[in-house]
Amino acid sequence: MLLLLALLQEAEAHQGPASPFEVNFGLFFWTWLVFFGLLYVLKRFAWPPLLKATVDRERRIQKLLDEAELRNKQAQSLFEEHQRLLAESRTKAHAMIVDAKQIAEKERAVAMERTLQEQQQLLERARRDIAGERERAIAELRQEAVDLSLAAASKLIGQRLTSDTDRKLVEEYLAGLHPR
Repeated sequence: MLLLLALLQEAEAHQGPASPFEVNFGLFFWTWLVFFGLLYVLKRFAWPPLLKATVDRERRIQKLLDEAELRNKQAQSLFEEHQRLLAESRTKAHAMIVDAKQIAEKERAVAMERTLQEQQQLLERARRDIAGERERAIAELRQEAVDLSLAAASKLIGQRLTSDTDRKLVEEYLAGLHPR
């Protein structure tokens, strides 16, 4: 270093201002010497860590890219499975709705049939009740007619007809009449 300073001072002392086109072999030599010295130091101490850091970074980036690609494939397969399950669920839901509609229609038909049967039974019971009431009313009318006939006959005859044979005679007469 001291040598470099001494050369620089000697060059300044002998010459005036240096021209940019003038070749100075001393400066040329020292520039090359410093350049190669620095290149050696860099190659020996700086390049291996820089190269190692670059290779490590490249490996780390490649690993991250591989992981991202794997996760992308997994996400794609999960998405496809999700789509398949969604379509399957829609199909099942549609089938369940169709089944529910069919069952509801069957239940409605059964309920309608049951209602019609109950209605028919109610009508039959009402007809039987009406027929029974009619028969009872006819029997009461006949009984009353017999009582009125006996009362009228007893007034005409002037005596009271109360015997069972008289009553039986009037009932047979009324039973012989055709109902209108």
